[in-house]
Amino acid sequence: MENEFIPYEEARLLKGLGFNEPCLRYYWEGATELMGNNTSPKTNWELTDLSNSDLKGLEGTVFMTAPLYQQAFRWFREKEYQAEILWRGDMECFCYKTGTFEYGSHAFSEEDYDTYEEAELACLKKLIEII
Repeated sequence: MENEFIPYEEARLLKGLGFNEPCLRYYWEGATELMGNNTSPKTNWELTDLSNSDLKGLEGTVFMTAPLYQQAFRWFREKEYQAEILWRGDMECFCYKTGTFEYGSHAFSEEDYDTYEEAELACLKKLIEII
């Protein structure tokens, strides 16, 4: 289930861009846990219906929503940015395209990806970069 939510760093960047939609889960920055060799922010796995403006931080703790990928892509569509993950059968890999809702305004990714999930995350990062 965890892979349905965008990663912490992208959630932080989306919050900075104004993402304020209700989400099922949230991250908190002040509490970290050791995961393998990396320190990662914790995710609250209780069901919630809070937006970023609803989440109040304790001293030294920053809360932010953990959007689903589909919520993040919908948010970009509402800002008139399109995104699509594509299978390139001729090269047996995935790529993505992004752009605005104008004819011929989309650009294909410069890199190819082995999995849909890798292409999806790269596409999300590209949309964040564009905005």
